Amino acid sequence: MTPPPRAAAGPLAALGLAALLAGCASMAPPYQRPPAPVPAQFPDAGAAPAGAPAEAAADIPWPQFFADPRLRRLIGTALQNNRDLRVAALNIEQAQAQAALRDADRWPTLGAGVTGLRQPNGNGGINSVYTAGLQLSSYELDLFGRLRSLGDAAAAQVLASAEARKAVQIGLVASVAGGWFALQADDALLQLTQRTLATRIESARLTQLRYDHGAASELDLQAAVALREAARVALAQQTRQRAQDENALALLLGQPVPADALPTAAAVASTSSDRAGPAPEPALTTLPTLPDLPPGLPASVLTRRPDVRQAELQLVAANANIGAARAAFFPRITLTGSAGSASNALAALFKAGSFAWSAAPQALATVFDAGRNRANLKLAEVGREIALAQYERAIQSAFREVADALAGRATLQQQLQAQQAQVQAQQALVRLTALRYSNGAASALDLLDAQRVLFTAQQAAVQVQALVAQNGVTLYRVLGGGWAPGAALP
Repeated sequence: MTPPPRAAAGPLAALGLAALLAGCASMAPPYQRPPAPVPAQFPDAGAAPAGAPAEAAADIPWPQFFADPRLRRLIGTALQNNRDLRVAALNIEQAQAQAALRDADRWPTLGAGVTGLRQPNGNGGINSVYTAGLQLSSYELDLFGRLRSLGDAAAAQVLASAEARKAVQIGLVASVAGGWFALQADDALLQLTQRTLATRIESARLTQLRYDHGAASELDLQAAVALREAARVALAQQTRQRAQDENALALLLGQPVPADALPTAAAVASTSSDRAGPAPEPALTTLPTLPDLPPGLPASVLTRRPDVRQAELQLVAANANIGAARAAFFPRITLTGSAGSASNALAALFKAGSFAWSAAPQALATVFDAGRNRANLKLAEVGREIALAQYERAIQSAFREVADALAGRATLQQQLQAQQAQVQAQQALVRLTALRYSNGAASALDLLDAQRVLFTAQQAAVQVQALVAQNGVTLYRVLGGGWAPGAALP
């Protein structure tokens, strides 16, 4: 059995024991991850598509998921220049500085200084005291964990800021990829509209000639002119849409979109013809495809999303704040002291035998505060309930996003196949109608109507292709994909 310390060492031993115990206690309630308020299975999940990677989306870095080198280069540029991502990174540094301030509160603050005090005494003389040395000012012994709880809350906020940065990066990667696919769809629609306009200009010219020679009616002529002008309207709309999409992508990149950002456009086929009908249509532009992803289970997928983890860490911080509010009900123990030289004469301040020390511990317990501590505890408890509701809402929002993306994957491919089949059927219908028209078995209005329906079907096919690509990007994002720390530019 260890013998009791000597009386001279008693105060120092007690002080050392108090400092050792400081911060070891915490009055925060034990934290447990709340159960996810969502079903155990995603709707429309089904089995993993053939050829889908075995790993989850969150484990696939974006340079691996997006195979096109042009797109990878654009994403790398955005990650370097985007201002939102820069703000998110600075928010981490701000949270780290705040956490460092909280950690500093748990350690004593030592200062070195020289003081002098001269005051009159009752005998008409002057008493002088000079000191020089180290000074400890109001060091709080964190016996009840108040400072520790505040430090835990600040540390959780640092981690939440890091997750927020990941969420911003994932959203940025998805936005750049979505903007890139949108530009490709715009180019495809522009090519389609230009081909259609060229065909309708030629059709209107030939109809005008037939009208001038009495072989066509004014009704046929006006119908051909109306279709030509409708194509010009569509061309102006598509040109404007492409310019707007390019501006949106440039904002994400932080610089103009490079000229080589998109694949080389296919040459527009000649549409010259000696009759009122379209030239053979080239194949529609096919947008790049993305690999399919296994959805996994909500419990293992959603809790890996950075936005969900950010909400959970904010819940952890709110839980720690309860511990700090509870500790405020107990006495606050502080220590003020000094050690150095002391003398009644300034000239003898640093002579031998002038060493002196002082210690002034203080325990202050609240007797009456008009309910301030109780209100502060209630505030912390309500803050935790708010953080819990926000965490559950983040889980539910993430579940819906994944469910919507899976529903899109299940139906968009079917829609695209049906739309492409409709385009092929309509192209055959235009050819047959043109043949009937040339033989006098169909009217010009029949041919023009078939051309109009074909153009609409072709536009819809390109738009559905864009939806398929956009849905693939969205599914990758909502499953937690898009994070690649320190990924080098390709």
